[in-house]
Amino acid sequence: MSEKIDCDVLLASLSDYVDGVLSESLCQKIEQHMAECPDCRIVVDTLKRTIYLYHQSAAATSVPDDVRTRLFQRLNLSDYLVENANS
Repeated sequence: MSEKIDCDVLLASLSDYVDGVLSESLCQKIEQHMAECPDCRIVVDTLKRTIYLYHQSAAATSVPDDVRTRLFQRLNLSDYLVENANS
């Protein structure tokens, strides 16, 4: 890989970057690229914010039992209703 990365490399590595599983050297290259590329910075910031909001709403949201049951039945996942009811 060359010293500078381009937008395609950043996008290909985006999930691993946000998850924090890339090497330190590749993270530094991505961060350098984002410092120079406002479009990629917006993409990364938006993804991080989306993940944050998902985690916040998932923790605060509960689905009524009857809705959950109908959803699982509609998706042919009825076998998982018993397992997940204990979670």
